[in-house]
Amino acid sequence: MNAENVQQDIDLAAPDLPREPGDVVSEPAAVTPQPAADDPSDAGFDAGPDAPHAGYAAGDPGDAGGAGPGDQPDEPAVESAVESAAPPTGTMSAERLATKALEARLLGGERKLRRREVAAGAGLSLLSARKLWRALGFPNLGDEDVAFTERDQSALSSIVDLVREGKLTEEAAISVTRAIGQMTDRMVVWQVEALVEDMVQKQGVPDAVARKRLVSELPNLIDALEDMLVYSWRRQLNAAVQRLAVRAEAGLQSSEEGREGDEDDAPLPLARAVGFADLVSYTSLSRRMNEKTLAQLVQRFENKCAEIISVGGGRLVKTVGDEVLYIAETPAAGAEISLALSRAFTEDEILPQARVAMVWGRILSRLGDIYGPTVNLAARLTALADPGTVLVDSMTAAALERDERFVLVPRPAEDVRGFGEIHPVQLQHGSGRGLVLD
Repeated sequence: MNAENVQQDIDLAAPDLPREPGDVVSEPAAVTPQPAADDPSDAGFDAGPDAPHAGYAAGDPGDAGGAGPGDQPDEPAVESAVESAAPPTGTMSAERLATKALEARLLGGERKLRRREVAAGAGLSLLSARKLWRALGFPNLGDEDVAFTERDQSALSSIVDLVREGKLTEEAAISVTRAIGQMTDRMVVWQVEALVEDMVQKQGVPDAVARKRLVSELPNLIDALEDMLVYSWRRQLNAAVQRLAVRAEAGLQSSEEGREGDEDDAPLPLARAVGFADLVSYTSLSRRMNEKTLAQLVQRFENKCAEIISVGGGRLVKTVGDEVLYIAETPAAGAEISLALSRAFTEDEILPQARVAMVWGRILSRLGDIYGPTVNLAARLTALADPGTVLVDSMTAAALERDERFVLVPRPAEDVRGFGEIHPVQLQHGSGRGLVLD
């Protein structure tokens, strides 16, 4: 993908091509408008079939969210979006006025642009723009829905400019955009639920009442939450840079310990300690708990895992119900985190014990998740671990055997699906204090 390809896409917006009836390009969208209907041959940011990435959106045009003026979505989310975009009639209630004021603040102004106008303003075909909107997780909208603001156009231009300038390929731009959309979507849901729960407890109101009141409370929180988001992103990015620049060589050296070079994970690029922690008897416990108690248990579990993994210098990859997946950059760091997790749940007066397993090997990192035989083996070992114990495989044990902080106790061989016979080793504390939480 290069600047020339994108320019071809811009050139599709020829001035003599017709527009949809009623489409009016606003002043900010000064770029020549796009054709009235999406051309199925337009494969995204690139203009035609000869472009290097022309196959990106190949196939049924409907895969890109539908194309053409007759494409009218039927999802409930779209209906609500259209309703909010429609001009108000009659006298609005105080709640409705507060909601509209909050929307204008969050969106950067009043909705006054249609999707074709925003795409044209960014110099894109509608199909290209909709690829980015879909990556962000936005609902599909019709041609006549006045649902966008000038900030939408500016954001679209920002990511497309990275492609125009050759800093990102089209695929990378879509992937980065999807990461932002998925992460912020989960973050917002998490924050709203936390704020609602806080209001229920502090104000003693029902859940439904708290959700309505939150609309009036949010304006006082937006700036602080946004500042924290940007601050955290910069700190996390800096931490990633440090891992790339400072620890990469140490990780590569450690990855050779106990290895012969013919392992299944050898072709994968990253050497990491991969661990799972799984709560014991979670399913039976959850059946006996009410909604509030179960929510508190899950939150306690996630908070404790996140704290221990962070203090140990690892990264929590994801939480799936009663299980967490985490990584660390050396076998020793992974071992310290794994032992700390096992000890924390054994000593917790509310949470049940956990089964923990950790494997040192190579992984593939994509879409914020990790893949490869190392991950699969760690999951299999977790199922074999006794409550309150940590298991590693023989290769991980070989990488840790000269470290006095750990004691390694071999266990009988096990036949594991997909791996054949393996030799689990129980990991225990040796000398030193272990991972200390202050």
